[in-house]
Amino acid sequence: MLALCRRAQARWLSSTASKPGQRRVLLKPSVVIAGVSSAIAAYLALRDQPYSLPPRTEKSLNPSKFTPATLVKSVQTSSDTRLLTLSLPLDAIPQDNRELTPIWSVFVKDDDIQVERPYTPLEGVDESGNMSFWIKKYDHGEVARWLHAKQPGSSIELRGPVKTWTWKDDTWDDIIMVSGGTGITPFYQLLHHVFSSKNECKGRLTLLHASKTPADLPPANVMEFLHGVAEQHPNNFRFRVFVDSLDVSQQHEVKIPMDITCDRIGKSALQDALRLKKTMPWWKALFWPTNVPAVAEDRKVIVLVCGPEQMVNAIAGPYGRNYAQGKVGGILGELGLRSHQVWKL
Repeated sequence: MLALCRRAQARWLSSTASKPGQRRVLLKPSVVIAGVSSAIAAYLALRDQPYSLPPRTEKSLNPSKFTPATLVKSVQTSSDTRLLTLSLPLDAIPQDNRELTPIWSVFVKDDDIQVERPYTPLEGVDESGNMSFWIKKYDHGEVARWLHAKQPGSSIELRGPVKTWTWKDDTWDDIIMVSGGTGITPFYQLLHHVFSSKNECKGRLTLLHASKTPADLPPANVMEFLHGVAEQHPNNFRFRVFVDSLDVSQQHEVKIPMDITCDRIGKSALQDALRLKKTMPWWKALFWPTNVPAVAEDRKVIVLVCGPEQMVNAIAGPYGRNYAQGKVGGILGELGLRSHQVWKL
């Protein structure tokens, strides 16, 4: 800085010395420094002006910023659940289909308290920009209560897509999905993607879903799609429904499945889904090591679990710190499954 000041002062002196009889005025160094500093600051500000402005707005839905969507429909499906349809502007629909392979979610922001929560679109984004969400209202769930109170026409901000689990058809021989309540949404997204495409599914998929009562089952269109796929693709997809109680005092839009099981998803159901033998000769039970995996190593099997935390704990063991996967426990731990064979969503 001092060198710049001296050079500037020298140039100024040389320019004034060329005029005879003109009185030379010397500036104090502090004045010169202040002037040069201002000039340098102005230059840098002009040079960096494009970078100091807000970044160019990307209209397409992306994980780094929030994009406004419009609530076009909100339908109550039970006492504490709603089926919401949001619509993105056409220029906000993601163009890269690789980002929209299952399983992915978007963050929804509550503008009132500036809190965001992830939710899974049931069928992804259609060509019109519509996304459907089945959302349960909890007493302490700020964003869900906020969404339930919204009326059609409201603007709701989304951020995503955010990957939850990556599916590839040739990776697994068997995918067993265990869900409770609205935890079925990521599995429905996966199944809708697999069986709505023209490609044939190479592996076997099984969905075990639990609700408290028939009235708490997923919306009619969800249940009808899943039952239809099970009937049309019996070799590739099996669907079982469990309820804690057969209370039919509340009306439900869909007919109660004939194969509904009034029980919780337990060891027997998981053994059946994993295609494991339920009994073992007594002489093998005496000597069979407890740490031997139930699923043969040459079988590519994974169990995905999503639902209330209590259910996840019972099926697969508790999450780790900050919702990390943690150790495999619960029923799947008893069956000998290992960490690479279980994923908690």
